Amino acid sequence: MADFDGNPAPTSPGDAHSDGTHDPILDSINEGVFTVDHQWRITAFNRAAERITGVRRQDALGRQCSDVFRANICEGACALRRTLASGKPIVGATANIVGVDGSKIPIRISTALLRAPDGEVTGGVETFQDLSYVEQLRKELEARYTFEDIAGRSAAMRSLFAILPQIAASASTVLIEGESGTGKELFARAIHHLSPRAKKRFVAVNCAALPDALLESELFGYKAGAFTDAKKDKPGRFALADGGTIFLDEIGDISPAMQVRLLRVLQERSIEPLGATEPVKVNVRVIAATNKNLTQLVQEGKFREDLFYRIRVVHLRIPPLRERREDLPLLVDHLVAKFNRLQEKDITGVSAEVMARLMDHGYPGNVRELENIIEQAFVLCRGNLIELEHLPLELRPAKPDAAAPASATNLRAAQRQMIEAVLARNQGNRRLAARELGINPSTLYRRLKAGDSPGQSRTPRGGNA
Repeated sequence: MADFDGNPAPTSPGDAHSDGTHDPILDSINEGVFTVDHQWRITAFNRAAERITGVRRQDALGRQCSDVFRANICEGACALRRTLASGKPIVGATANIVGVDGSKIPIRISTALLRAPDGEVTGGVETFQDLSYVEQLRKELEARYTFEDIAGRSAAMRSLFAILPQIAASASTVLIEGESGTGKELFARAIHHLSPRAKKRFVAVNCAALPDALLESELFGYKAGAFTDAKKDKPGRFALADGGTIFLDEIGDISPAMQVRLLRVLQERSIEPLGATEPVKVNVRVIAATNKNLTQLVQEGKFREDLFYRIRVVHLRIPPLRERREDLPLLVDHLVAKFNRLQEKDITGVSAEVMARLMDHGYPGNVRELENIIEQAFVLCRGNLIELEHLPLELRPAKPDAAAPASATNLRAAQRQMIEAVLARNQGNRRLAARELGINPSTLYRRLKAGDSPGQSRTPRGGNA
């Protein structure tokens, strides 16, 4: 009877009959199990493997495993091939296989060597678990906490999601404040797409990118002959957005003279192209955004107070990523799915070490920085899982050998910080904190009791309410 390395279970794939008859021990296992010889021919294939793949045992035996599974890792990152080359088992790798109906099936893989009684390596064994149900739950969770192209499950983001449809239904001017990279334009586009103006244009203008003279002609347009090079009429961005929405990004950077012109447009709902003799009426919804503190600029006399109140009819503040770290796992999943679509790859996610490193980072560039990190990882990753070596240099550990044992500690520390922050926001009320985290109160109680969060000792008395 053959034996295999790396699995303490008393049974062995070697018990499978070489003539392909059913083996009761292998067939009683809930995970798929198959074995291969040195020519990569399948020599055993249990009932769970039949159920998960849809391939009958008699059709699998004797065939190349890559022909049966058609997995995304078969060509360059085969876990079983790595085990046969190194002699070391692999536990918990993830991949996607293709079922007989062409559907993609996510699986979790463990591999080991298969040995004869005399110790000679005769092939390899792989067990695999169907993750379709887990993947379905993950997608449902992502859909629940995704709005347009914005992902978030924190209380702050859910509050924004709740009011966006009401804001979109109105025609009021909106001011969106937030640090660079927080996704202000995404929120502006979401408001437009949900509004009655959705069938008309959404026109974005970066006010900080142009000097006054160019910004004026860009916003309001000009008539032929207005200046030397004006050979023909040019409609401005306000005219192009007529009936739709204009997004004025970085409005805090416009000059006092441009502030006066913009105030007049908002008051009169009309524009005057350069060289025009009559104002032109426009029906445009204005959404402005800034990464500056406009209230402070008004107090300093750098931004007109009357314009400030014109654009701040509805006010949204987008929190920076450091204030909503509980959104990181969802954002990472969202970005992995996005780049899989864009780059036609099949990466299943990030390793625990990578997630720990991401949770520990400060993100001065916010969601845009996280997006760049994941995009670089996609460029470097040749397997199906993003590892530490795929991250930017500044996020890689100084000593790779020491990274593995430290990663779990970092992840626990990040979880502690997250739970503590949520508890603080809810004044120590564990039930409300559990609701915000999207977990059962019993799960939160168990983590606190186990000492997973320093919030246990800091939670005010009566916080269990």
